[in-house]
Amino acid sequence: MPWYGWLFMALAFGSVLGSLLLLRDNAGSNRVSPETLAKVKAREAQLKAEEAEEEKR
Repeated sequence: MPWYGWLFMALAFGSVLGSLLLLRDNAGSNRVSPETLAKVKAREAQLKAEEAEEEKR
């Protein structure tokens, strides 16, 4: 394989490795606001109530 093939492979490998390291570093920084969390919990309760109502039929 020519030298530029190895160079391309090294750049691709470095890009993948760098992206994985970036994901690892930013994994804990996704905080959900309390308003969004409240909306999600309300919607979940609504869906559970709808499912329970359908099961009664």
